[in-house]
Amino acid sequence: MTLYQLVDVFGTVAFAVSGVLVAMEKRLDLFGVLIIAFVTAIGGGTLRDLLIGNTPVIWMRDLTYVIIIPVTMTFTIIFSKQLKYLRTSLFLFDTIGIGLYTLLGIEKGLEANLSPIMCIALGTITASFGGVLRDILCNEIPVIFRKEIYATACILGGALYFILKSSGVVEEYAYVSAILLVILLRILAVRFGISLPSIYSRGTD
Repeated sequence: MTLYQLVDVFGTVAFAVSGVLVAMEKRLDLFGVLIIAFVTAIGGGTLRDLLIGNTPVIWMRDLTYVIIIPVTMTFTIIFSKQLKYLRTSLFLFDTIGIGLYTLLGIEKGLEANLSPIMCIALGTITASFGGVLRDILCNEIPVIFRKEIYATACILGGALYFILKSSGVVEEYAYVSAILLVILLRILAVRFGISLPSIYSRGTD
């Protein structure tokens, strides 16, 4: 299994877990939990494939996703007591997911011969859109639309990938370094309350 395939599997699992945790917090039934897990795990990749004309989209061509997501959902439900701090667990799995999916999207952009800027945009969409759909379906304001550092971390991680790659760094090292930067930036931003500037005054924030 290649590095790309491993990242794809772990990204799918991480986002599926985050979807299950949100659905459980909203007390959805089993079918609702499954739908939210699917939407979270494949939403970004679906939009990415549609944008670059890669159809049928990947999860329709590769049943691995159709197997991984229900299995992940089952394990998450079984071990939900071990994930009793749902908000913390959700944050960790969501953060890991955006780090992995950012680079997956960039890789797809490179395969489509897109420019580095468009590749970074595609990586950000891949990482973010599943979470946007998850939050909308669960009646939450998507994280990407709040002040939190989210898409910015994806953009900076993508930029680091291209900087390292153009500097002659081995591609696998550049790939892993970019993933770790996205994850680290997201964790540090939440840990220290770093956010984008607000356009609203305190009275209306």
